[in-house]
Amino acid sequence: MDVQANIDTEKLVLDLFEVEGVKFGNYTLKSGVQAPVYIDLRVVVSYPELMVRVSEMLWKASQNVKSEYKSICGVPYTALPLATCISAKENIPMLIRRKEAKGYGTKKLIEGKYNDGDNCLIIEDVCTSGSSVLDTVQALKTCGIKVSDAIVLLDREQGAVDVLKQHGITLHSVMGLNQVMEILERSKKIDCEMVEKVRSFLQVNRFTPSTNTQPCQPNQIKKLSFTERGKLCTNQMTKKLFGIMEEKKSNLVVSADFTQSQQILELVDKVGPHVCMVKTHIDIVEDFSQDFITKLLQMAQKHKFLLFEDRKYADIGNTVKLQYNNGIYHVSSWADIINAHCISGLGVLAALKQIGLEKNKGCLLVAEMSSTGNMITAEYTAATVKLAEENKDFVIGFICQNRLSDDPTLLHLTPGVQLKKGSDDLGQQYLTPEEVISKRGNDVIIVGRGITQSADVINTAIAYKQSAYNAYCQLLQ
Repeated sequence: MDVQANIDTEKLVLDLFEVEGVKFGNYTLKSGVQAPVYIDLRVVVSYPELMVRVSEMLWKASQNVKSEYKSICGVPYTALPLATCISAKENIPMLIRRKEAKGYGTKKLIEGKYNDGDNCLIIEDVCTSGSSVLDTVQALKTCGIKVSDAIVLLDREQGAVDVLKQHGITLHSVMGLNQVMEILERSKKIDCEMVEKVRSFLQVNRFTPSTNTQPCQPNQIKKLSFTERGKLCTNQMTKKLFGIMEEKKSNLVVSADFTQSQQILELVDKVGPHVCMVKTHIDIVEDFSQDFITKLLQMAQKHKFLLFEDRKYADIGNTVKLQYNNGIYHVSSWADIINAHCISGLGVLAALKQIGLEKNKGCLLVAEMSSTGNMITAEYTAATVKLAEENKDFVIGFICQNRLSDDPTLLHLTPGVQLKKGSDDLGQQYLTPEEVISKRGNDVIIVGRGITQSADVINTAIAYKQSAYNAYCQLLQ
């Protein structure tokens, strides 16, 4: 850093301190952790000259970016005005990421002009773990936009650089929190006791990259066929599913989301020959009966597919155990595969395993979702992947949007798939089979209304089946 840059940085730090953009005391962070320092750069929007200065320093930091980019995107919300300043002054296109797509107008999650394959530079005000950057990266990726670099004004130096690096993102910062502390101590704004308190906090509260949680590139992981991957499995349900997929040349799951049992049975009889699994939401069936389950099992045997109950168990252990094994549905008696959220902790998986392992069942963990504005964070996804890799005797894979693990015995199933990209009025974001399988390297597509609302259910199911399986075959070449 040259002399002038040092002077500019020091002045900026002191000015931010004066407007309470940097505060000291006892603050509860978003994570719930008590911290002795709080960075709140939202205040700069009330100081135009300061806001412009911050944006100029961010732009200078961007000169270290080696890759070319077509646009910039500020992480909501504080970085939005900063990105706007850069865009206007430097004449570079800007994209806006909504935290939630609107139910009217364009209904887009990403606003602005872009093309598939464009590279975008992320602008952020403060980085702690890098999760906010990753959320924006993921939103851009759903639109086919690539991200290789992010610029941040202040790195809290709690592990964001390493976390983002694991996800293929290089973080460039204007300053670090330790540098801020040195400037403020030298200027007698804080004492040495506070400096040590903050440094101790930073040492104890660091985020570290989880192993095998980086979204993998398709060309890195898709070298084994379904048959070859099945041979590596010790989990019998995973092995069985790989076998069905290879035998039927299908990596298609159809969501039978009807409320009448006869509608479901008619649909299943039509699509059964073309799918590896049928997914149900059994608690929406208004005329549920054991006779319906018997017929469903007969069709599964006739057409060689598995039954996947999309219950998304998420309560405490004892409750999910009862939900899985008891009640009027007795899901454990007929569903080959279930899924679960791990938000309530290890208890949910432990409880489901108590029932499922005895019956040779399988479980998918919900690691990512396709709905706009969902609350799943990068840290939650990483923890879910770790949990799956530690429980492969019962867990067979993930419900996800991206390839999350390079373990060939774990499956990646992606919902929200249609033959054309788009969204609905309730925030569902749709991806194409090619995007899901070829570009993201996932294994199985889950299709609902794209097939169930078609005028020609059978031929539409065949079209999805062929599109997804052909994409898989291309990855083997």
